[in-house]
Amino acid sequence: MRRQSIWFIGPGQIEVREEELGVPEAGQLLVQTRLSAISPGTEMLFYHDEVPEEMALDDSIVALPGMARFPFKYGYASVGEVCAVGSGVAGDWLGRRVFSFHPHESAYLAVPGELMLIPEGIGWEDAVFLPNMETALNLVLDAAPLMGETAAVFGLGIIGLLTTALLARLPLALLAALDPLATRRAQAGARLCVDPFAPDALEQVAQAAALAGSTGGVDLVVECSGSPRALDQALALTGTEGRIVIGSWYGKKAVSLNLGGRFHRSRIRLIGSQVSTLAAGLTGRWSKQRRFGVAWEQIRQVRPARWITQRFSAGAADRAYALLSENPAEAIQVIFEY
Repeated sequence: MRRQSIWFIGPGQIEVREEELGVPEAGQLLVQTRLSAISPGTEMLFYHDEVPEEMALDDSIVALPGMARFPFKYGYASVGEVCAVGSGVAGDWLGRRVFSFHPHESAYLAVPGELMLIPEGIGWEDAVFLPNMETALNLVLDAAPLMGETAAVFGLGIIGLLTTALLARLPLALLAALDPLATRRAQAGARLCVDPFAPDALEQVAQAAALAGSTGGVDLVVECSGSPRALDQALALTGTEGRIVIGSWYGKKAVSLNLGGRFHRSRIRLIGSQVSTLAAGLTGRWSKQRRFGVAWEQIRQVRPARWITQRFSAGAADRAYALLSENPAEAIQVIFEY
């Protein structure tokens, strides 16, 4: 059979290629993709050539071998149906709905260990959010929020919206969300939503935190805007002994921080968070499998498909990436349909 595969061939250049795909060999399954989701923060870094070439595409994902050098396939949020199996694979895999960390393409071969069954009661459009929900959950696990704390989230792309949705389910004294786009602030569900570029943005959040009992700034900030400027704002907003969880990947963007002021004496902690691994302090009780189980349950509760703003065919992939590059305010989650 033939498949469509989406290739990054140069900065700002996308090509859809028709490729031959063989039948499943022993131990393999053939998956027909239904949907795949663009992860806009990460994929725009690759699209704009803002990832160092010496970095691996993702050395934690079998389907993403090689380095960040054009041309390459990318993507890691794919849902589909098993339509054929090779010898040695149980026949009950046929027809099963599966998720895979796989690039954007209409069909692919995989082994059972690369696939996850989509739980009953979760639709295709919700299931494709699994990687982003797992990332948001990892941010919350690394943040370790306490009952009655004040918290703020910078950036309301899909990761920020999911992180805010998870934090909103906890008994916090204050949850604030900051994003320059009013359309995204309207989706956040936080008690206080602020434009971070407003002259009094940080003052608004600090005052609300003080009213909630947190003097000198907020207890916890999650930075997932992708903007280095937001990290400096997060430092200004965080109170003494507070912590900032950095979920953004800045790629080649330079980060300039004001560390000469109150940062040193305030003992603020900067915590890097990345979903490929679990924090060492959790590994005695948590595994990736446990985290996936919680992520699936939160997908069931949050129903993130409501944040899908555009649907494209694979053949129109260049238009999808151009939209995210040129008019990001128009999109939250973009998906491909096959």
